[in-house]
Amino acid sequence: MKKILVIRFSSIGDIVLTTPVVRCLKQQLGVELHYLTKRQYLPLLESNPNVDRIFTIEKNASEVLPALRSEGYDCVVDLHKNLRSLQVRFGLSFKPKWLTFNKLNIEKWLLTALKINRLPNVHIVDRYMESVKPLGVKNDGLGLDLFESGSPPIGNWKPSKVTDTLTANCQLPTANYVAFAIGAQYHTKRLPTAKIIEICTAISQPIVLLGGKEEAEEGEKIAAKSGGHVTNLCGKLSLHESAAVLREAALVITHDTGMMHIAAAFQKRILSIWGNTVPAFGMYPYYGTVNPDQNTSFQVEGLSCRPCSKIGHQACPKGHFRCMNDQDVEKIANAATLSGF
Repeated sequence: MKKILVIRFSSIGDIVLTTPVVRCLKQQLGVELHYLTKRQYLPLLESNPNVDRIFTIEKNASEVLPALRSEGYDCVVDLHKNLRSLQVRFGLSFKPKWLTFNKLNIEKWLLTALKINRLPNVHIVDRYMESVKPLGVKNDGLGLDLFESGSPPIGNWKPSKVTDTLTANCQLPTANYVAFAIGAQYHTKRLPTAKIIEICTAISQPIVLLGGKEEAEEGEKIAAKSGGHVTNLCGKLSLHESAAVLREAALVITHDTGMMHIAAAFQKRILSIWGNTVPAFGMYPYYGTVNPDQNTSFQVEGLSCRPCSKIGHQACPKGHFRCMNDQDVEKIANAATLSGF
């Protein structure tokens, strides 16, 4: 093996979860490693020293097929396994060795549709690693990677480079704050605003709210009603700036989102809140095999309708939204308070 292409088109968390495979391929085989993803996720990979070249698309894999054909790959590691990656496979005329992973779609359907759990107790990172086992590659146990725009890794950013600037521009607390990632792509993965306000009000430590532009208005409402110890940065930061806020936080509260996986890449203590999805899908925070698990999951047990989807919905199919409305916010707030900072 001299040249390998890794494919994962989206999204933030899923791409971060592929980084152990990228690192192990590069460091154990010494290959030239390329990565194919969507253009909007380029910042997650452009500074990764284990990636030699990145190809990006807007919508269709045909945008880069001529360039991919010219590379002469020995192997393609398909960590997305969808129609776009199949298009790449046909476009490369099946010439490279093709490796992929088991998406467990039948098992996920059984759990979401019939509530029959046949899922193995295996994290998706380990399933990704299983796909490259034929190449003699093993999991090094070092967890996830995320690198600064430039170098060195975000994990080594100095406060003078990140937090001083954010403190001056956004009133970011200098230390011992809680980062609360309030967003999620689907509403059924998010706590209602009133619940978030309850949690923030019950925590006396400084809190920084993170989210995209679509959460900016909600963040302002939460900050206004929770007290002066809450700072809203939703919609104000780039992806790397949001990551830096997570990196410097004493604790991270998050839904099942990409921010959760970025926090895990920094080995942060996490309180993860689960709605329509479940940790059993194998995408809970991953710390690696040589690092202690620092995640505490909060979910409403015993609901016959949960999980209702492996991804999410924009509204509860049953109308009651008990998976989030019944969350014990006092327990979550107490867990944050008892974390010690």
